[in-house]
Amino acid sequence: MSPQEAERFDAHIRLSILRLLSGAPAYRANVNVLHSALADFGLNASRDQIRTQLAWLEEQRLVTTQDMMGLIVAELTERGQDAAAGTVTVPGVQRPGPGA
Repeated sequence: MSPQEAERFDAHIRLSILRLLSGAPAYRANVNVLHSALADFGLNASRDQIRTQLAWLEEQRLVTTQDMMGLIVAELTERGQDAAAGTVTVPGVQRPGPGA
C-alpha cells in the first residue's frame, strides 16, 4: 500500500469509528465492538490498528478513551460528533459524503 493509500485508509477508518460511536448507546464502545463493526463494513483493521487510531482521535479531541482492565473503551466527544456529521472538517479524518 502506498503512503497515499495508507493515509486514505486511515482517514476512512477514523470516520467510520466516529460514525460507529455516534450511533452507539451512550456514544461509547470498546475496541472489540469496534473491530467487529468495522469488519462488517469491509474494513479489516486489527485491534492494534484500532487502538492506534483511537489514540490519534484522542489527540485530536474527537474521542476520549479509558483503559478498563486492559480493554480500551472510547467515547465520542462533541467535536467528534461534529466531525462524524461533517459539520467540521478535521485533517486526517475523511469527510462524510452528502446525505451520508
